[in-house]
Amino acid sequence: MNVKFDLDAIEYNEIRTNKKKTYINLECAFDIETTSTYVNGEKVAFMYLWTMGLGDGEQVIHGRTWEEFIAVCKELQSHFNLSDNRILICYVHNLSFEFQFMRKYFEWIDVFSVEERKPIKALCSYGIEFRDSYILSNFSLAKLAENLINHKIRKLEGDLDYDKVRHYATELTSEELQYAINDVVIILNYINEQIELYGDITKIPLTNTGRVRSYVRNNCYYTNTTHSKSSKGKYIRYRKLMEDLELTEDVYKMCKRAFMGGFTHANANYTGKVIENVTSIDFSSSYPAVMLTEFFPMSRGIPTTFTKEKDFNWYRKNFALVFDVRFTNIRSKISFENYISESKCFELKNPIINNGRVYSADVLATTITDVDFNIIENAYEWDSMQVANVYRFYRGYLPKPIIESVIKLYEDKTVLKNVEGKEVEYMISKGMLNSVYGMCVTDIVRDEIIYEDDWNIELANSKEQIEKYNKSKTRFLYYPWGVWITAYARRNLWLGIMTIKDDYIYSDTDSIKFKNYDKYVPFIEQYNSNVLKKLKRMCEHYQIDFNKLSPKTKDGVVKPIGVWELDGVYTRFKTLGAKRYLVEYENGEMEMTVAGLSKSNGIKYLKQISKDNTEVFERFNDEMYIPAHYTGKMTHTYIDTRYEFSIIDYRGIEADITVESSVHLEKADFTLSISRQYIEFINNLMKGYVYRGLDFK
Repeated sequence: MNVKFDLDAIEYNEIRTNKKKTYINLECAFDIETTSTYVNGEKVAFMYLWTMGLGDGEQVIHGRTWEEFIAVCKELQSHFNLSDNRILICYVHNLSFEFQFMRKYFEWIDVFSVEERKPIKALCSYGIEFRDSYILSNFSLAKLAENLINHKIRKLEGDLDYDKVRHYATELTSEELQYAINDVVIILNYINEQIELYGDITKIPLTNTGRVRSYVRNNCYYTNTTHSKSSKGKYIRYRKLMEDLELTEDVYKMCKRAFMGGFTHANANYTGKVIENVTSIDFSSSYPAVMLTEFFPMSRGIPTTFTKEKDFNWYRKNFALVFDVRFTNIRSKISFENYISESKCFELKNPIINNGRVYSADVLATTITDVDFNIIENAYEWDSMQVANVYRFYRGYLPKPIIESVIKLYEDKTVLKNVEGKEVEYMISKGMLNSVYGMCVTDIVRDEIIYEDDWNIELANSKEQIEKYNKSKTRFLYYPWGVWITAYARRNLWLGIMTIKDDYIYSDTDSIKFKNYDKYVPFIEQYNSNVLKKLKRMCEHYQIDFNKLSPKTKDGVVKPIGVWELDGVYTRFKTLGAKRYLVEYENGEMEMTVAGLSKSNGIKYLKQISKDNTEVFERFNDEMYIPAHYTGKMTHTYIDTRYEFSIIDYRGIEADITVESSVHLEKADFTLSISRQYIEFINNLMKGYVYRGLDFK
């Protein structure tokens, strides 16, 4: 085994940060290969090969035991004089996996994690800080390799049969070793490009969302992203805005309850049926678009009371509102879709549920915004309504620096796509645009995940964390903004659903699939015209060049943000509910989307066992079964117990194994099943009535 670096041949420089820490500005990556199997009927897993690299793929070494790896860490510590304040950053793709195997072999100085068992970075006593390159990139290793700009490398696939038992004494083939080495080189190449992009390793953000947070924060507080004295006035003005936009604990909890993501659902009238000639349209950058066009809460939440319905209507017309509402005998006006999510109701009596959405109920109580109420008002009717715990906000456009940041990212994503020599800038702008909404809904109050020999959760003190949030000198966001972003996006989607009506088949966050496309072209054109008018009003308000909102592609095609665009045309379409659909294109190609199932693997198996596409559609039904070897799904079992055992590898070689902690991976099969409740709802809907259950009052 090659378990020694030629450290004297490694070139690097050192970076001193303002936190009085020094970092070795050098690419470093680590990866392990493991075996998961059973011993005496119990799940066991263990590492049999580790690989580590330094530089831009210049040196990669490997070993077979943790003792060998620890020896390398000690050598690195000695050579680079590493300590708590002098650090070598080592990237691991999906650190949570490796950390579970290695955590008991090291003394950990500082572990930062936002979820239990999911560390983002972990500094050990050898002065090596392991960081997660997957969370940074949001790409699998295969996709990471594809998106490298200056390096030509691909993920090797199919060279390792994970069903074979291997251990530290198993003789590995050159192909198996190359597979592991290649994975580390991909990470090294990626970090090399990140260092080039940011200037040095200390400036690389921890996460993908961290990129956009840093970019937008700088635009909010500084001029030309510099901290010069010329930026002082801008900084003071934005700090004053943030001081005005403070949250109380009660307002935060109301907004938290009111927050919902994208709307994804199927028209129950079409569920389980094969529909021909279906068109899909989607919004061009839905969330970023509403950030530009709509009014958002731009004040503190003001407690508000009223007794008359006309007062409520006046307030919701003139303010952004968040409130609790209780409906009595609420029922859907329409048969083709239902808006209210069962999971968001804190009171629900005798409901009829349509695949997670409320069709009707004797009593329904939930927390919503004024935007949600407008949708509910169009889609439901009720006998009576009570409103309580109302907070109102003055409304306005988002701050100009945030607006300009979104515009710049959208413009770059559009004009740089497929432009030779601009691949890096395109990939960064695309990733940041996709993350710009996510930074707005980051939880303020989060439990603290502590690692000290084991995982512990310290429950959050919400009052303390909200106070810290309010007083933060670097805060540039306001949590309610994120709540209204998704609400506006759902409103736009529901405008399409309510217009298309009976031809509507399926929707998913920013797209609608439906029949008779030509019939709705006038609606699409009118909607797009209205979006452009709203964008123009915003530009006039902030004195922004309107043309930036309709950038041109490399080929001269104008791409305005926020408009409906043609997304696809299907010769056949079938849905079995939310996140479950199968499509066929004119050329006979098929795609299957099922939550929790690999797109490519699932359809590949169905085509393999079917004589033609028609049979594939027939097999795509309730109780569809995909065997474990075809799903791409893995069951993860975390094992925290120390094990000692003997095991024989696939070559017949026996070895004694000691495992401190591990993750057992096992291929999982997949059965698609529609809930009995949803089947009952569909059947009753098809018969022209919906069963409301027995009244036991």
